[in-house]
Amino acid sequence: MITSVLVANRGEIACRIFRTCGALGIRTVAVYSDADENARHARLADTAVRLPGAAPAETYLRGDLIVKAALAAGADAVHPGYGFLSENADFARAVRDAGLVWIGPPPQAIEAMASKTRAKQLMGLAPLGEAEVTQTDLPVLVKAAAGGGGRGMRIVRRLEELEAALESARAEAASAFGDGEVFVEPYIEHGRHIEVQILADTHGTVWPLGTRDCSLQRRHQKVVEEAPAPGLPDALTEELYALAVRAARSVSYAGAGTVEFLVADGRTHFLEMNTRLQVEHPVTEAVFGIDLVAEQIRVAEGQPLGGSPPLPRGHAVEARLYAEDPARDWAPQTGVLHHLAVPAGVRLDTGYTDGDTIGVHYDPMLAKVVAHAPTRAEAVRRLACALEAAAIHGPDTNRDLLIRSLRHEEFTAARMDTAFYDRHLAELTATAADPHAPLAAALADAHGRSRFGGWRNVPSQPQAKRYEMAGEEHEVHYRHTRAGLAAEGVRVVHADAHLVSLEVGGVQRKFTVARYGDQVYVNTVRLTALPRFPAPDAPLTPGSLLAPMPGTVVRVAEGLTEGAAVRAGQPLIWLEAMKMQHEITAPVAGTLTALQAAPGQQVEPGTLLAVVQESPS
Repeated sequence: MITSVLVANRGEIACRIFRTCGALGIRTVAVYSDADENARHARLADTAVRLPGAAPAETYLRGDLIVKAALAAGADAVHPGYGFLSENADFARAVRDAGLVWIGPPPQAIEAMASKTRAKQLMGLAPLGEAEVTQTDLPVLVKAAAGGGGRGMRIVRRLEELEAALESARAEAASAFGDGEVFVEPYIEHGRHIEVQILADTHGTVWPLGTRDCSLQRRHQKVVEEAPAPGLPDALTEELYALAVRAARSVSYAGAGTVEFLVADGRTHFLEMNTRLQVEHPVTEAVFGIDLVAEQIRVAEGQPLGGSPPLPRGHAVEARLYAEDPARDWAPQTGVLHHLAVPAGVRLDTGYTDGDTIGVHYDPMLAKVVAHAPTRAEAVRRLACALEAAAIHGPDTNRDLLIRSLRHEEFTAARMDTAFYDRHLAELTATAADPHAPLAAALADAHGRSRFGGWRNVPSQPQAKRYEMAGEEHEVHYRHTRAGLAAEGVRVVHADAHLVSLEVGGVQRKFTVARYGDQVYVNTVRLTALPRFPAPDAPLTPGSLLAPMPGTVVRVAEGLTEGAAVRAGQPLIWLEAMKMQHEITAPVAGTLTALQAAPGQQVEPGTLLAVVQESPS
């Protein structure tokens, strides 16, 4: 009987596992890096153990330290969560060898399936060899053999790009998973990403618990997931179930796992088997009324799955809320998360609480928001409305993109595929900030002053305030009058520090306002209050390459020195942020006149990395 569980992970998934452990009466142990000392998962657990020595990005990959932490804290079981060491057979063995219960599949099953190359061979498939790729094979996908989450993946459309893609993918995979092995497979551009959740016990029972559609992806990482996968013919669903069960039985699987496929033109293409819990498992839990973490624990205790699988009910949709800017190549964002709240009626899984800082070391996912309803249309509508009404006060997020994606005609009609954002990203990220948000911010700020003599008997010049919104500067004007605050073109119905109501064209609109220093949040819009008299900006040298995000310089192009000739689009510098590598490329053909970046250098947004002087035409 398990009495105490150490979760060898962090953030949202650690908090989610702790919730189930608490409901089952099981004590919890967290591990944390120096960067996570005050993180929510470390605060939530009954006991927390610091993992010493390693850099923050590597800490949760130190299986030896995690096993020592479990023994020191008196845990009798280890749950790996997802990512990090969750699909590492050596870690699973080390846990068992230490006399602890491993809440996951047998190490030999992990070993057989955790490497995507070996998994394909087990299913009777074989990846392309690097030297075998020809022009007719293009496009191809370079893919990490270990791990997931879109890391270590590169699309290659030209043969001359293959070598660089292999090198870059190996480096990213090694950083994220401690394993730089990659392989090459055909890239299917317009397929649907369909997966089957399985649950197996140690007594030979395997349940297929429905399908999920995870086609909406960015950088090969899922953004919106739903269960069941809509519009699949019954025969295709049964084929997917059979393949998933076959995969599980082939390795004597036990616990929760997922078998992933691409479905295109009515045909299924096996991708991989994830020998762990998936990020998107809540949609399956909602539809089947099951707690997959609780089932994992029961299986690890040797209990059999009882009776028949539960029956599905309704439809569930999950959206991953990321601190990122989709319009700027999905650049991760950092800073303080002042407040995060969603309306009642949806599920919120998060690793953050108000006041926490989103740093540069880990994945930028803030939360998962899940809606469940009797029908798909109702679940999609409920999720979109919940995201629209959510209070998200902190760094920029993909919230607007999620709302627009859920309301896009391709998604509502279930005609999406994995190229959805390739086709629609520009329209989904087009600036559509509320033009009245700056005025609402100004009126909320002015409310306090209006109570202390702001009104004058003699008409005066209007008050002015400046805000930056969606990259543009806005100046708004208002007056203090006998009747209160007033502005041209609208009627101010109500204004206080947190709520402003404006009548615009005969329609009354409400704006909730929150302020943290110079950051102002009006409904779903973030604004920055600008000083009344701005200081002049220093001129920027043409061709300057600035860091688009906080991170670490991990590589500079081999042989790159000042004075070197570069071509337009040539990768010059690789920046790592939140376990992803980002290429900084030459904007034009020319000469590198300055190189400020060096491997290992920590940079903030706007840091000058290099300067490329354009060649005369």
